[in-house]
Amino acid sequence: MAAIESDIGELDWAVSTDITVNWGDMDSLGHVNHSVFAKWMETARMRFFSKIGMMDLYESSNIGPILARIQVDYKAPVLFPDVVNCKTLVSKIGRSSFDMRYVIHSSNQKNDIVAVGKVVCVLIDYKSGKPVEIPDTLRRSMLGIEE
Repeated sequence: MAAIESDIGELDWAVSTDITVNWGDMDSLGHVNHSVFAKWMETARMRFFSKIGMMDLYESSNIGPILARIQVDYKAPVLFPDVVNCKTLVSKIGRSSFDMRYVIHSSNQKNDIVAVGKVVCVLIDYKSGKPVEIPDTLRRSMLGIEE
């Protein structure tokens, strides 16, 4: 699997959120478990979805996103206690799918990058289970959001 693109310092992140590392995030090897990074990405993604009206679309039409793919490149272990900052943006929009990129920084590690990630989401009709075209208003919101 190829490494996620390295131009993250140049990106205009749509959402940035601080997340407290919990003791329960640690695994038996003494660092935050790999699955927790995906949860942090999910937290940032859901904040992004709330800002662009994705959840309103789901509540009114039963159309919403599903996660089709996730990729995480781990750069450094994270330990308790810490606060991480997870940023996200939409990096590509197709007919019914879109890619989101992430960067996670650790405050204990002088805000160094501890992970980068990418997901592919597909907009589906939850009743039929079939992909649907991303509405223009949602597409514009995905591209135009500013913090």
